[in-house]
Amino acid sequence: MAGVAYYTIAGRQLAMGVLGSLFGGIYYAASGPSKPVAAANTPPLNASSSDEADFIKKFLEEQDSGKKH
Repeated sequence: MAGVAYYTIAGRQLAMGVLGSLFGGIYYAASGPSKPVAAANTPPLNASSSDEADFIKKFLEEQDSGKKH
């Protein structure tokens, strides 16, 4: 057994590479996604004028405040 370290776990001899791969895989799987995906709250406004854009924003704000119970 020259050069490779073995450990006896559950009656089996496992090399350090096997144990490192096992625990590394568990850590990687349990870490989850790197960044949460941010959902867009509202779609972009395609208004033809600033008055129309203001009207749409005001309407959406009124609808959002009316949804709260």
